[in-house]
Amino acid sequence: MTPPDYGQTVALWRCGAPGPWQDFTQHAFVAGLGNGTLPHGSFLHYLKQDYVFLVHFARAWSLAVVKAETLAEMRVCAATVDALVNHEMALHIAICAGHGIDEAALFKTVEAAPNLAYTRYVMDAGLQGDFLDLMAALAPCVMGYGEIGLRLAQNCTPDTPYCAWIDTYAAQGYQTVCTAVGAMIDAAVAQRTGPLPASPRAARLQYRFTTATQLEVGFWQMGLNA
Repeated sequence: MTPPDYGQTVALWRCGAPGPWQDFTQHAFVAGLGNGTLPHGSFLHYLKQDYVFLVHFARAWSLAVVKAETLAEMRVCAATVDALVNHEMALHIAICAGHGIDEAALFKTVEAAPNLAYTRYVMDAGLQGDFLDLMAALAPCVMGYGEIGLRLAQNCTPDTPYCAWIDTYAAQGYQTVCTAVGAMIDAAVAQRTGPLPASPRAARLQYRFTTATQLEVGFWQMGLNA
């Protein structure tokens, strides 16, 4: 499958981390989601951890509103917070509720070490760096899930146990978020650094993106190990 077009900057970052990106988007956990062989206990453990992750992720995107330099950036970041809090997290709540786990219990989930490592890395990127540092750390999750959702949806059948999860990320609503965020990142790079390959900041931003991608791999593995 040809990777979806989420903008020039994301494509550049993805090409700069070919190994980690493949490990992330084609992890055994992802394969199990696609063919339905992932143990349900692993999926439920992942969902609980991912709910807590999304709480911190929404906070990081809220920080992006503070770090933004244009109204257009603020709008995209605020819309992403809304998509996370009012839409994506609803999937986790609904599935877990079907297994007797209410939202209050989800919110109290104790974070696993890979979850702590990832969420705090993203927040540190935003607190220590500027808007682009934060975007480089946030992008793998947003774009990776979009790419995974599209690929798995090609072979998803109604009886696939994880079809609801796949549909969430393959849906036009989520893909619109990916496209909007990618365009915003391209505009932010053009405004702040100019062409990224020639920028003295290119290596540092690539490092941010690659590290976040590697932490995504650890997150999948955490779910699989459960």
